[in-house]
Amino acid sequence: MNQFMRFFGGKKKALTLSYDDGVEQDKRLVEILQKNGLKGTFNLNSGCYAEEGTVYPAGTVHRRMTREQVTRLFAESGMEVAVHALTHPFLEQLPAAACMQEILQDRSNLEIQFGRIVRGMAYPFGTYSDGVVQCLKCAGIVYARTVISSGGFAIPQDWLRLEATCHHNDERLMPLAKKFVEESPEREPWLFYLWGHSYEFEEKDNWQVIEEFAEYTGGREDVWYATNMEIYEYVEAYRRLVFCADNSRVYNPTAYTVWFAADGREVCVKPGETVAVTG
Repeated sequence: MNQFMRFFGGKKKALTLSYDDGVEQDKRLVEILQKNGLKGTFNLNSGCYAEEGTVYPAGTVHRRMTREQVTRLFAESGMEVAVHALTHPFLEQLPAAACMQEILQDRSNLEIQFGRIVRGMAYPFGTYSDGVVQCLKCAGIVYARTVISSGGFAIPQDWLRLEATCHHNDERLMPLAKKFVEESPEREPWLFYLWGHSYEFEEKDNWQVIEEFAEYTGGREDVWYATNMEIYEYVEAYRRLVFCADNSRVYNPTAYTVWFAADGREVCVKPGETVAVTG
């Protein structure tokens, strides 16, 4: 039997974004995403918020928001907030205790600030080590994005060394977007994962890059638009399905409704339900 995961609603494709640092340009980016029905994750350094009343010198591009501005922007935005370490250090250069402090304190601050559980992350500078990954596991972080661009749409196998499809300044962006939109996976589902920093749009004066991408990829009935955590939790729910010995029945022990294709037939399994896989 050939069997392949399908995303929420039985869709074959999903799209998410990941943007870092909590800068003022995030406001415009959130507006663009919301306008086109896209969702994403914003990775924040809670120890680096600007002080209230901060006035940046003319020409400053990297302008961090205050805690109040961050809260106001993301609280009801539909976007995920995630860890980016407390002070944006090179985590692999720190002693284990200091590395753990950077991760745990940032996580705790964000959970208090937004009143929600935070379990996602992006590595500051994209750097990490096996020791840092171990700290993340101990700190309850379940995924962490690197700055590696795969140029593909594969479902992640190692969530703590998570690769993206590409950065928004990658020359492959729109060719990859066109392939993602116009073609359809025959077997395994596709995930388009875009990352970057919103201040780069101002720095390079190229807001049209994300506007074009969002308009082109948004509003597609065959694409699931989700945050990083929503995708992680869905994929893990699928991987937790329990099949009988001959694969004819499946039990869903999770709280998520899960879809997959079995020999071309769509199967939907609700939470706590056991259903037949074969027709």
